[in-house]
Amino acid sequence: MLTSWLDWHRGTVREKCAGLGPGLSSAAPLPTSPLMSIGGVVSHLRWVEHYWFEVRLLGARDRAPWSPDDGDAEFRVGGQRPLADLLDEYDAQCARSREITAKLELNSSARTSGDAERPATLRWVLMHMAGETARHNGHLDILRELADGRRGR
Repeated sequence: MLTSWLDWHRGTVREKCAGLGPGLSSAAPLPTSPLMSIGGVVSHLRWVEHYWFEVRLLGARDRAPWSPDDGDAEFRVGGQRPLADLLDEYDAQCARSREITAKLELNSSARTSGDAERPATLRWVLMHMAGETARHNGHLDILRELADGRRGR
């Protein structure tokens, strides 16, 4: 149930972006959130998949563009790249996350501690990612409506 729910939210990301006109994915129409673009959200989701499944659960090196000096770099990068490329990278990262999930038990503990306030198991990561992806689908709804008037369901 956890993986099915997360996959449904992952698929919704692509649906929210379907048919978006060229150039609209980089628009950041919210004055209080200048990095919040459709491309930025897709890039962010790609890199949080990488972080939770590869870095936290497997102990892999973090390859994300963020740094201590620029904690929002994935949003910045996402606003500058073609949406089709970002979506393909997101799909590939989700496939990698599925491979990792298939090899672990739900109670498998993370190999890296990360935030001591949030001890992680695969079960926790799946729940966290379902919530995070759902929340960002809401952002995509708003951004899409502002970009071209298309409304989500």
